[in-house]
Amino acid sequence: MQNLISTPYWWQDAPPRRLGNTPPAKTDVVIVGGGFTGLNAAITLRRAGVSVVVLEAEAFGFGASGRNAGHVSSGVNLGKSAASSNVRSPLEGRLPPGVYDALKAEAAASFDHIEALMPQLPRDAEYRRSGRVVCAARPAHYTAMQAKSAKMTRDGTHLYPKDQQRLVIGTDLYHGVMTIDRAGQLHPGKYVQGLVDLAVNTCAVLCDTHRVSGISRTGTGWRVAAGNARVDCEKVFIATNGYSDALRPWMRRRVIPAASYIVVTDELPDGLIDELLPQGRTAVDSKRLLSYFRPTPDRKRILFGGRASLQERPAQEVADELAARLYAVFPQITGLPIRYAWSGKIAFTFDLLPHLGEHQGIVHALGCNGSGVAMQSYLGHMAGQAMSGGPKSAFWNLDFPTLPFYRETPWFLPAVTGWYRFRDAVERTTGL
Repeated sequence: MQNLISTPYWWQDAPPRRLGNTPPAKTDVVIVGGGFTGLNAAITLRRAGVSVVVLEAEAFGFGASGRNAGHVSSGVNLGKSAASSNVRSPLEGRLPPGVYDALKAEAAASFDHIEALMPQLPRDAEYRRSGRVVCAARPAHYTAMQAKSAKMTRDGTHLYPKDQQRLVIGTDLYHGVMTIDRAGQLHPGKYVQGLVDLAVNTCAVLCDTHRVSGISRTGTGWRVAAGNARVDCEKVFIATNGYSDALRPWMRRRVIPAASYIVVTDELPDGLIDELLPQGRTAVDSKRLLSYFRPTPDRKRILFGGRASLQERPAQEVADELAARLYAVFPQITGLPIRYAWSGKIAFTFDLLPHLGEHQGIVHALGCNGSGVAMQSYLGHMAGQAMSGGPKSAFWNLDFPTLPFYRETPWFLPAVTGWYRFRDAVERTTGL
């Protein structure tokens, strides 16, 4: 593809930002990672009167918070069981009585947290409650959606069989769709920069290009090393998610960094977006190697992303595959050039749950499995609340599993990718 731009589309209006601050020698809390999670924690801590230093390895907005699709989930995919035919989530059987319901309530609260935060930001994040459409890639997936919809009364779900799905999405590719009213979209670049502004306004100290190289005990507190800087603090919060490194091996062994890829088209012909996505909803299909798409905020382009590969590959190599998927969904735009293509890292967990808690005195919030705009924001807020003496989340210190022999390299991802491709192909062939 010619003239392909390999930086995120969002960066044209909200590029990563360097503030140039030097960290002080002492603070109450050091936050490692300056994305949605870390910045929400910083804001909550400062509002509670706790001094905070945020240490970001790159410029603010360089990582996943400036690279994602800007989908705001209502938490309904907790555990990623959307395509399961089980009305009762398999998670319910693995958790103590009442815990699953508490987690579902907090997952829904993450959506409320985002909506309440939007008016507080010093800049417009272009948030809108757009709704979502979940597209059944196979007939059996639509049957599962019918069962699941019955349990999602608070989320405002509606079912459209295949012969009615064009009311909400301009394609015949799928086998029925389910819409969810409680879902939204935002401009992730403007959102993360709005969080930067709000954190600065609350007097949090934000330090870019300070990659943390060590965390060690000093008396009853901690000393955090980042380049030539040393910061003594009472508490440390790690909020690095898919960009976690070997800094804390226990945490790193419990998250699986995986690549996610996004492309954005050239501008569409006038009015065509109203045929393709009539209400401008976010869309996601039900495959294992799923695809997701939405209009850009100006409704002139389509953003299309997916798990084209769980391993890291140059985004340009994946652009052709994602373009082919896009044209299969919307044959009307076949040949429309792809203008942007980029990738970012997300973090999966072995139980497909987000995790918030404390291990050996260090707090963490990790692993939203690709649905982190609302949830990582909320977990950051709840981490700040817990560290300032407030109540703890239902997610606090859930059992956090790993895999034997897994250290830092996700050696199993090629096999997982291949298995998912195989399972999707089998379902496509059988038509089930």
